[in-house]
Amino acid sequence: MPVTPTVAPGAPGIPARWTSSAKSGVGTSLSPAGRIWFTISHGILNEVYYPRVDSACTRDLGLIVTGPDGYFSEEKRDAAHAIEPFEDGVPAYRLVNTATDGAYRIEKRILADPARPALLQEITFTPLKGASSDYRVYALLAPHLVNAGMGNTAWVGDHKGKPVLFASGRGICLALASSLPWASCSAGYVGFSDGWQQLHNTGELDPACQRAEDGNVALTGEIGFSGVKTTALLALGFGATSDEAAENAFASLKRGFAATAGSYVRNWRAWQAGLLPLDRHGASGINFYRVSTAVLATHRSTAVPGAAVASLSIPWGFNKGDDDLGGYHLVWPRDLVETAGGFLAAGDAASALRILGYLRSIQQPDGHWPQNAWLDGSAYWPGIQMDECAFPLLLADALHRAGHLPRARLSTFLPMIERAATYVVRNGPVTGEDRWEEDAGYSPFTLAVEIAALLAAADLLDACGKKDAAAYLRETADGWNDQVERWTYVTGTAICEETGVDGYYVRIAPPDSAEAGSPKDGYVPIKNRPPGDTDRPAEEIVSPDALALVRFGLRAADDPRMIDTVKVIDAQLRCDLPQGPLWYRYNGDGYGEHEDGAPFDGTGQGRPWPLLAGERAHYELAAGRMDKAAGLLAALEGSAGFGGLLPEQVWDGADLAERELLHGRPSGSAMPLVWAHSEHIKLLRSLRDGAVFDMPPQGPKRYIEDRTVSPFRTWRFNHKIRTLPVGKTLRIELLAAATVRWSTDNWATASDSQTRENAFGIHLADLPVSGLPGATTLTFTFFWPGTGDWENVDFSVISTGQDSR
Repeated sequence: MPVTPTVAPGAPGIPARWTSSAKSGVGTSLSPAGRIWFTISHGILNEVYYPRVDSACTRDLGLIVTGPDGYFSEEKRDAAHAIEPFEDGVPAYRLVNTATDGAYRIEKRILADPARPALLQEITFTPLKGASSDYRVYALLAPHLVNAGMGNTAWVGDHKGKPVLFASGRGICLALASSLPWASCSAGYVGFSDGWQQLHNTGELDPACQRAEDGNVALTGEIGFSGVKTTALLALGFGATSDEAAENAFASLKRGFAATAGSYVRNWRAWQAGLLPLDRHGASGINFYRVSTAVLATHRSTAVPGAAVASLSIPWGFNKGDDDLGGYHLVWPRDLVETAGGFLAAGDAASALRILGYLRSIQQPDGHWPQNAWLDGSAYWPGIQMDECAFPLLLADALHRAGHLPRARLSTFLPMIERAATYVVRNGPVTGEDRWEEDAGYSPFTLAVEIAALLAAADLLDACGKKDAAAYLRETADGWNDQVERWTYVTGTAICEETGVDGYYVRIAPPDSAEAGSPKDGYVPIKNRPPGDTDRPAEEIVSPDALALVRFGLRAADDPRMIDTVKVIDAQLRCDLPQGPLWYRYNGDGYGEHEDGAPFDGTGQGRPWPLLAGERAHYELAAGRMDKAAGLLAALEGSAGFGGLLPEQVWDGADLAERELLHGRPSGSAMPLVWAHSEHIKLLRSLRDGAVFDMPPQGPKRYIEDRTVSPFRTWRFNHKIRTLPVGKTLRIELLAAATVRWSTDNWATASDSQTRENAFGIHLADLPVSGLPGATTLTFTFFWPGTGDWENVDFSVISTGQDSR
């Protein structure tokens, strides 16, 4: 008696979750017509992205094997996995999944079709026990259209008389077709009526479950393997309609795997051939350089040239649902500039130029860049990080110095450069968030980027004939550089005594407040910590971030303050692992798994970051210690997963095999992290060149060689200094024209100074008080001609006997 197709029971399914972020492979076709990006983990496909690299459309697509006597095996859980690329630098993959009970072997070849939005899997099933007729093999697909697992609809249908598995959601459709036509099929709700539940519980698919609407859904189809038909080709097609998705899937099936693979490989060979030969094979045989370059290229957008996401993963995705729409498949301007640096180091200036063009297109009208954004530039998180607002200036300068942005082309970027420089000088040096996206204040890393960027922008403005504007940027950079130590360097602390040093740079110091003698006397709220266990004195928190003062050329590697800081960093943050030393972001970090290995859920315990080994290697290189830098390169590469991808963090505890956490191996954080691969490429280039590849030249010349010191100290409403070193001129900077009335004798006498407006919309007045003796109080207030009002508040600055640096 025929079964009437029905909607599957169990709507809407269990809450949707993403999957493991520990990828072993990522790929794309490098073709504008392809518009597919894919990821692999545990021997199966995970997220597939379409039509943009920021739009995840699947959770995973794997196989289930059933057999006699209730046999049930899921390849991602019940098999040992091996993966290798087709060839160095070509991210198409061969996978071998061997059942841990020895029953079967599944071999796959996976790539994306360059001609259309479809993904191909060639699958060969080989029984190792018994005969082919003993087993049935099912494809299990979990759609997550688009960036969400709920609200999807799945159904079993056909296209031109051929059976197809379909799903739709948020205006996108997918179609899964097979060269060996599907036998039994089902559509159901995850956790209740999906194919996994059916096969696990009964060994059969329920033919009545043909549709599952508006929920967390799954599709299952039996692949028609037999004793003579041991290889099948699956095509996952995408489109705006179900028909379009099916047309793309069947077109890929018709073309076949060999022809599709030929064009896929040619695209990648052609791109890799244009790169510098920095190849490096590890002991495992992996060419880490070509893996890193392929990772960078895979994360680029085709629809939006120059855009690239931070990672095709969702950290601890198996513990996250639809409330995390973006994961790491978003654009972070900082990561994007780091990616551009990786392309430049590899010899691909064209990609770096496209990135600069994209950054120009998403710059906000006031000159800043969003904390992170979708490809169209719309902000995802609302924070503002001053290093992200400054980094594009460093990229423009690097391209200009390398001859890739000549004067004629530089002028097209001039509005972007001027807006960015304006934002930095008007809103810095304090950042709303540091580079770890957590705290406001004075960060050595952010300060280094800001100061280096202002010097770089000054050179770019000079090249465009804007001498006065360039001079002001250098004056501002000099003033900030002079105060890095006042803001972030501490002495005489308990850590100094423990480590045997005079002082060190802190991770971050809070913004100036009336209650603290200097920023470093305040408290820092540590994020990702349990309530009531957050605030720490700034002097107790250290970070490798201070190495940026050397990386960006503001301090010499052998500066005694840097040497002492490195000792403190090693005493507090170094973690010796089998692959070599790695470092934590800062002491007290809560961004990582819990102590028992449970995934990060808003709190946790920070783990070592491989990219920090790359940053430390660049410090060692700046100090002339090539051997140490090379050793740290090995530690960085030794932190990769077995597919050669670099993780955000590695596990530093004892093995927890049940949680897939092994000592020194990738944790559940993002993998690959494009930023880490960019750092890897830059380190290879730096070691080849014998010098730090991306160190801007302006800082070393100005501050290390020439030892330039600022004649000014600047007072602003958003940066009210309280002291003025003897011999310094007090510069008042305002956002509107004013008369500055000032006195050095408690208003017994007074002088007036008129502000002048500069190219950045800043109204400034330099008060000639450099000859004031120490302990003199300078008092001042403002008259605002625009409104005809007096400020009616007195401000004061006390001259001190020594420079704050």
